[in-house]
Amino acid sequence: MGKKFWSLYAPVYEKVMKPDQKLYEMMYERIPKAVEGKYVLEVATGTGLLAKKMAPAAKEVIATDFAPGMIREAEKGENPANLRFQVADAKALPFEDGTFDAVVIANALHIMPESEKALFEAARVLKDDGILIAPNFVEHTANAKSTIWTRMLELVGVKFEHCWVAEEYKEFLEKNGWTVTRFEVERARMSLAYAECVKAK
Repeated sequence: MGKKFWSLYAPVYEKVMKPDQKLYEMMYERIPKAVEGKYVLEVATGTGLLAKKMAPAAKEVIATDFAPGMIREAEKGENPANLRFQVADAKALPFEDGTFDAVVIANALHIMPESEKALFEAARVLKDDGILIAPNFVEHTANAKSTIWTRMLELVGVKFEHCWVAEEYKEFLEKNGWTVTRFEVERARMSLAYAECVKAK
């Protein structure tokens, strides 16, 4: 799945995600509290839904996506003055080391080839005392609903690079240099593992 696929998908992205509204509402409530007053980078922002919810609480938010079509959708409408959208690759971020207080990667690592590189880049651009917030879909085939939804996404071209169960996802973060400080699983059509992390010492 490349930039062209996600750019074409961008105009319908929000409609496709509506059945998962419960999970998104949880993130919209929780993440702004975690980034309050912070200089924040969001990776794989998609159409910017989460970025627009975070920005009023944060000092500043730069929200990035590698697909220009997603950024075009995100920029539509009125956005908070402290929010900026930018095309950028999660695995080669155009920012200096130790720039941000928080990095957010929501629901992206499971569809990202070489997602380890994205975690490395997140650590690089994060300050030593910074926080990584990485909620991610897990347990893609745990029940009938999640299995059907996974198959439907695959039929339209969404490829899952990882199909973690919750504990496997936590171990993936830990293996790639993170200490998980908060980890909770929210059950829905496809379960979400909510993770907050700091750099491992």
